[in-house]
Order: sequence, then C-alpha cells, then structure tokens
Amino acid sequence: MRLRLSVLGLRLSVLGLRLGVLGLFVPLLALGDEPRVQLLVQSSPLAGYRYGEGVEVWPLLKEGDALELVPEPGNAHDANAVRVEWRGRKLGYVPRRENAALAWGLARGTPLRARVTRLVDHPNPARRIEFEVYIE
Repeated sequence: MRLRLSVLGLRLSVLGLRLGVLGLFVPLLALGDEPRVQLLVQSSPLAGYRYGEGVEVWPLLKEGDALELVPEPGNAHDANAVRVEWRGRKLGYVPRRENAALAWGLARGTPLRARVTRLVDHPNPARRIEFEVYIE
C-alpha cells in the first residue's frame, strides 16, 4: 500500500526538516522482509534534464530505480541546488521551487532517499522523469 500527500503550502518540522507535511507514515511490507516505514517528503518532476546525461541513460532507466541526491551549495545559479544522479550519472536537478528543504536536510545529514516514479517519453524534457523523495 502506498499513499501520497502533497507538500506544497504547509510548514512543519519533521525529523528536523521543514518538509511541509504533518508526516504520513506508510508501512511497506514485502514478502520475507521486516516491516519498514517511509515518510514521503515530496514528489517532483526532474529539472534540467537537458543539462545532464538523461538522454544517454534514458533506455536504461526503470520506474522504481534508486536515485542519489547530491547537494551543490557552491552552485553559481542556486545555493540550494540538489543534483539528482542515477548510478553516478547526473540526470538533472530538484526543481528550484522545491529544493530548499531538501538542501537543508541533506546539509544536516538527514537520510533522504529518492526513486524514479514515472518515465514518459515526452517531447518536453521537464515532463520526462518524475521522482519522489522519502525518509526510511
């Protein structure tokens, strides 16, 4: 069972992050696994697809693939920039309007995880990849 909750417009501190949700904890069970809880932080489209290696790795990407979030505090365009990588290859960025809480949490060591949730072969690069960020 998976539930989603939008994080836009609300503010509350959860596990030290200003996430924008009261905290929706969803138990996830897989056969043979111990129950685990995930807190969905946000769901976003990938920004900057055309500046990364998305075109080269597009045929290899799958929904559910793990992604890595890499803060770029020295980024000349955005001090809160968070790069999104797949297997060490840059896909793009967390959108600027949604990256401040993630950059803040990553800088403080919050164990944020990300995964691909939707792949669409769309002519608009901003609509090709959607991902979600969560805490386990």
